Amino acid sequence: MGLLRSLTVLCLLSLFSGLTCISAQSPARMTDALLQDYAYRALVRPRTGIIYEGSVPANLTGIKVSALRLRSGSLRSKGVTYKEFQIPVGVVATPYVERLVLVYQNLGNWSSYFYEIDGYTHLTPVLGLLAYDAANLSATNLPELDIRASESPISINFTDQRPAPKGSSPKCIWFDLHGSVNFSNVTSRNTCSTYQQGHFSIVVESIAPAPAPTPGVQPGPSPHGRKKEINSRVWIIVGSVAGGLALIMLLSFIVLCVRRCNREKKMRYMEKSAEVGESLKMTSVGASKAPAASGTRTQPTLESEHVS
Repeated sequence: MGLLRSLTVLCLLSLFSGLTCISAQSPARMTDALLQDYAYRALVRPRTGIIYEGSVPANLTGIKVSALRLRSGSLRSKGVTYKEFQIPVGVVATPYVERLVLVYQNLGNWSSYFYEIDGYTHLTPVLGLLAYDAANLSATNLPELDIRASESPISINFTDQRPAPKGSSPKCIWFDLHGSVNFSNVTSRNTCSTYQQGHFSIVVESIAPAPAPTPGVQPGPSPHGRKKEINSRVWIIVGSVAGGLALIMLLSFIVLCVRRCNREKKMRYMEKSAEVGESLKMTSVGASKAPAASGTRTQPTLESEHVS
């Protein structure tokens, strides 16, 4: 029964193999593309330099997104203050576009879900700043532009920060668009700096876990625990499928070997039977030898004997 279930799962995985390609992209990057779409929807007859607040679906409640359209030349020569981001003079976008859109993200209570760091706890929501081409405001799945500060760094002033535990040392953390994580010192009480775009937060090392609860109290499952449990189940299913395929191949090999052995055994039996049969006597005929029967079963008679 377990083997049949494993084969069924294998068929389902084959049917939905296209989803594997999608899942190869991290949830955070998929969310970036989704939030770019919702931010652009807010740009209806937009004016340059005005912040437009976007709306997200109910299943992403807690995330804030907005869009700001600017001229590339104006951004470089004047800079701009955008929410918690203080963008100085000298920021350059590559490749060059005439106008660009800066998409702001505040991931709120989703911060730890999309940007979980082992051994660290977020003291602030994760804030994102990404730049896109503004040539087509109805486009989706746009690639990000590369914006860099060439003179002074971009400052991020976190306005929603929880107090750090006593004795801990808060750190700035930057998640770039390629999955790398970079730590730096907090420049002031709640300010970080960067020369590039990405996602930012202030974190602190996690405190050691509290003692185990009393037997009568059962803690509820955490989202991270459920995620690990799901991953464990996936590996169990994959292992069952691989084991089922290996078992089928082994059984097929055994059946082929048994059939081959039976066929060879039958051939040897037939050859042996032929060898032990009655052999004919050999007689000399001139200079050669030929087989000859020892006698005949019916004695020949002359026709004259029948007549008499």
